[in-house]
Amino acid sequence: MKSSATPGTSAIAGRPFELVVLVLPGFSHLALHAYIEPFRIANTISRLPLFRWRIAGLNAGPVEGANALSIAVDATIDELGCGSDDRKPDQLAIMAVERQLTPQLNGFLRTIARRGVSISAVGTATWVLAQTGLLAGTRCTIHWSRLAAFAEVFNQPRIRDSLFVKDGQYSTCAGELAAFDLAVDLIGSHAGDYIAQEVCRHATVEGQRSGSNRQTGPSGLAFAGVSDKLLMAMRIMEENVEFPLSMDEVAHRAGVSRRQLERLFAAHIEVPPVRHYLRIRTDHAKRLIEGTRMSIIDIAIACGFMSASHFAKCFRAFNGISPQQCRAMVPAWVGPGLG
Repeated sequence: MKSSATPGTSAIAGRPFELVVLVLPGFSHLALHAYIEPFRIANTISRLPLFRWRIAGLNAGPVEGANALSIAVDATIDELGCGSDDRKPDQLAIMAVERQLTPQLNGFLRTIARRGVSISAVGTATWVLAQTGLLAGTRCTIHWSRLAAFAEVFNQPRIRDSLFVKDGQYSTCAGELAAFDLAVDLIGSHAGDYIAQEVCRHATVEGQRSGSNRQTGPSGLAFAGVSDKLLMAMRIMEENVEFPLSMDEVAHRAGVSRRQLERLFAAHIEVPPVRHYLRIRTDHAKRLIEGTRMSIIDIAIACGFMSASHFAKCFRAFNGISPQQCRAMVPAWVGPGLG
């Protein structure tokens, strides 16, 4: 464990670790500040300028976030893209929503990648980075609400339900408070474990979370006192949506009898396992309806329904509206940004 008196590689090299945070309209202020503040705290704790950051935008004007608050930018992507290699940042972090990639942004990201800059996509910015083709064959993650749509649109089998994933030049993060975990991991790599732990302590966070931690627990579950077998059964259901398993097979894989499985669901979830499994599948379908251009019948098949009528009946039972009505309620800007 390194002491605060022996910071990592960037400080030894005699210069701060340079970060550029690219913010696009609609970005999350929560994710932005959860990412930047750990670096400020690290500088304060070490009493050294270990990290330096700038805010970048598509142009020189302020950028409005999802909460309607704007932030000023220090540089444009054109200025960054034209800079010399000796002035390139060590890390580019992207804060964005899954709007359609523009040619200007596509060219900038591919240029930055060719120059060997490490790139982090925070939250739904993973969608933007995937549209450039740079994440092909790369392990990655995205906010849990977009996992289903992302996997279908990009045919990405290496998507993970994780807080953050690092794979070579690219890091992806679930966003929001998981941005803090990604920043602390970077601090540990470049300033040492001691400073990373002190950043957590200063921020009143119990400890550094591993990137492999799952973003979410099984839906609708209070974890206190819950059987590991029940958690396992629910994970098995979540991982087998397109080709649903029988309850006997779920119970077998979870290491319990079917009767035990039914008792666990009755005690903790208060619904039969069959109905809980059906909700998992319809919830998955709802995310695909809201996040992709897939046809309703293709979504039904992707969620294990053999007929459109059965799918519509089940969907209405859980959501109170038909799949077609659900899609009609999706904001107009969502569709063009996907696919």
